[in-house]
Amino acid sequence: MPTTPQAAARKTAASVKTTKTVASPAPAKPVAAAPKAPRAKASAEPQTIKADKAAKPKKPKLVRDSFTIPKSEYNVLDELKQRAAQLARPAKKSEVLRAGIKALAALPDAAFLAALATVPTIKTGRPKLAKA
Repeated sequence: MPTTPQAAARKTAASVKTTKTVASPAPAKPVAAAPKAPRAKASAEPQTIKADKAAKPKKPKLVRDSFTIPKSEYNVLDELKQRAAQLARPAKKSEVLRAGIKALAALPDAAFLAALATVPTIKTGRPKLAKA
């Protein structure tokens, strides 16, 4: 077979085509347009949005806690939940407890101390499991 320079070039080009992986072209970067002058109406809207964001109250940070409560007082908590449901205002346990905290906070010092005196002190911690 005669090998001419053109044949050798075609052979080399063919081998390059078969071994070369085709990479996707890089996406063209968009040309940045010249900044437009803001319209008077448009400039008033962001200020209103910023004012709304500043006026919006932040959500309070929530805290999870656990505590020990006597069974009799736990049953009272359940009765208060049922009472709220009968009054067309269903409530969760946490809502009943939080309402109780607000009610205690509104008491004068003497009444608050009297309410605390009616609550017996209990041993803290997890109760031991009863063996079956």
